Amino acid sequence: MRRLALAAALFLAPAVTSFATPALQPLVDRAVQTALDQFAAQKLLPTQFALTLVDLSSSPSSPSPPSPTSPTSSPSSPSSPSSPPRASYRGDVPIYPASVIKLFYLAAAHRWLEDGKLADTPELRRAMKDMIVDSSNDATHYIIDLLTGTTSGPELPDAEIKTWFDHRNAVTRYFASLGYTGVLAHKKPWGDGPYGRESQAIRLFEPKRNMLTTDATARLFAEIATGQCVTAARSAEMMTLLSRDPRTPDPDPDHQAKFTGPVLPPGAKLWSKAGWTSQTRHDAASIELPNGAKFLLVIFTTDHANERTLLHTVARVIVDGFVK
Repeated sequence: MRRLALAAALFLAPAVTSFATPALQPLVDRAVQTALDQFAAQKLLPTQFALTLVDLSSSPSSPSPPSPTSPTSSPSSPSSPSSPPRASYRGDVPIYPASVIKLFYLAAAHRWLEDGKLADTPELRRAMKDMIVDSSNDATHYIIDLLTGTTSGPELPDAEIKTWFDHRNAVTRYFASLGYTGVLAHKKPWGDGPYGRESQAIRLFEPKRNMLTTDATARLFAEIATGQCVTAARSAEMMTLLSRDPRTPDPDPDHQAKFTGPVLPPGAKLWSKAGWTSQTRHDAASIELPNGAKFLLVIFTTDHANERTLLHTVARVIVDGFVK
């Protein structure tokens, strides 16, 4: 009877499609060449996009790193042996990140909360949700004010604006303390543009803009996806806000799920943070395919913001590489 029961269980168990992890760098190179070929008529240049691919398929969650303010802190290097396999194209080149920077403000907010430097209020939670789910700039402004102890407003005297700008760089310093490079997170995202002390600081100080690399973005997203950002519980909270439905019926072509989502097969899961301006179109996406493959893909593009299918072209090559 036991043998019959075992046989029945095996027969009724759903089939699990196996996959072989592809060689990541050749896959990235193929995606790059495909994009250059398909968008040659649009004059896509090799210097107008960057991408980083991380294989999360066999990456176990591990204990969260200690706070950088702790005496026992020893921030992990992005190239440490525990890091998941990755490959990139121009992954170390700083690029204006648009709303992808909000992923870094989200992680910093959770670090500040964990350290007791922020009060966990309904208003903060509402702002965090709106910043990530709806990509609200107004919500982001509120969070940056809380993280840095600064506010927008009229221009300041020279001595005061220097102190203000130093405070505004708190998030940049935090990620530098963790060994991140290529992360400048000190500006508010705007619709019409900055005014008052915001534009005053741009005139007076370097750097002028937020900047990210696809490598740094992929590192942070991988830490969140594997439960290693701040704490496992806080990483899970972040992933909840980043969850997207790739089959969303939203007709808006700039809905965040529409950046990478359209190339995913039925049954795939998607977590993402997109960013776009008149000059840029980016996506940072964590993907889980029905066959069990898990990977993270960060794509930044510049000067081709209206080419919505450029992201699709690159992502489709990567997804196909994990499906075959």
